[in-house]
Amino acid sequence: MNKVVASADEAIRDVFDGATIMVGGFGLCGIPENLIRALVRKGVKNLTTISNNVGVDGFGMGLLLAAGQIRKHIGTYVGENKLLEQMVLQGKVELDLVPQGTFSERIRAGGAGIPAFFTPTGVGTMVSENKEAREFDGRMYVMEHALKADFAFVKAWEGDKWGNLVYRKTARNFNPMMATAAKVTIAEVEHLVEVGELQPDLIHTPSVYVKRIFQGELFEKRIERRTVTRA
Repeated sequence: MNKVVASADEAIRDVFDGATIMVGGFGLCGIPENLIRALVRKGVKNLTTISNNVGVDGFGMGLLLAAGQIRKHIGTYVGENKLLEQMVLQGKVELDLVPQGTFSERIRAGGAGIPAFFTPTGVGTMVSENKEAREFDGRMYVMEHALKADFAFVKAWEGDKWGNLVYRKTARNFNPMMATAAKVTIAEVEHLVEVGELQPDLIHTPSVYVKRIFQGELFEKRIERRTVTRA
């Protein structure tokens, strides 16, 4: 039951070219920094990434973009990454933009074993193009398919050696859903503790979803956009 590995590099040992990877985080909050850096070092290519956004230039998933490792990205927001804009316009990266609520539900459905669902979001817009639509109770809905992945990279505040995870405040964001929706979930944590040290009622992700866990070496925890007032 001990799922601890020594490092991020060991944790991603079987990530392969062409893999689909879910990456937790919202902006730069709650992102698996160590796993992303390890992925850059490994140099795997043609990745499909599923994440709210693609980091910023020079940090987070922006490192994967700069290294030319992402073939396709599925997400909800691209406003803080000039390199992504350039690569999409140049046809170097395929981008699938999804409404954020739909994005969340597609991941949740993937983890729950639900293949597809209907939502009113996007009806009559480009979001609904080439998708099945149906009327329910006088309102039109569009069908969206679940999202699943080969790997999920998640970041937690605390975790035990069995893989039970606790997230801290808004850093929880997409991490718990993604942990359920991949074949292999890898967790990096700020604090790795012994089994029994976490309060059972406070565990957010049960160990059954986690295949590997390690304590991260470096967490910069950058702020995506700092706003200050003049004195």
